[in-house]
Amino acid sequence: MTLPIILSFTALLLLCTLALLQSRWPTWLRGLLVVGVSCFYFYAETAIHTLWGWPSGDPLPERFVLLAAVIEEPSSKREGALYVWVNAVEGGKPAAQPRAFQLPYSKDLHGLLNEGLKKVRNGISQLGTAEAKPRKGLAWLRPGSDEQQVKLRDMPLPQLPEK
Repeated sequence: MTLPIILSFTALLLLCTLALLQSRWPTWLRGLLVVGVSCFYFYAETAIHTLWGWPSGDPLPERFVLLAAVIEEPSSKREGALYVWVNAVEGGKPAAQPRAFQLPYSKDLHGLLNEGLKKVRNGISQLGTAEAKPRKGLAWLRPGSDEQQVKLRDMPLPQLPEK
């Protein structure tokens, strides 16, 4: 997977170099090309990190099964974060593949995840829900402030049909 991505970026770099050196484009168009390719680089870097398994900064799914969590407490050098590995629940069934998410650190969520992890270790699956917190005032002007309210509860036991 890595080799095709590297070859694609190399081909793009070669085409841009040819366009900058050999074309008779006006200077402003060449500058626009440099700025556009630079912006594309940062966008592609973020996309590649999601392909390589880095935790997603996206909001948690509405319903999920908690599989694991890693808690990085804040210190003087780091803000702290909560890394959660979950299976989204779609149509009443867990998704085929789990996904890792990175959440901002909070003491309440830290405690909730600790309790959930203890139950998971004891064999009690945890079903989670994530709801967007209501925004106050002009919060829609601050992108990236999509905080969620996370709740965990024991997974209900499956109902077996009678014989």
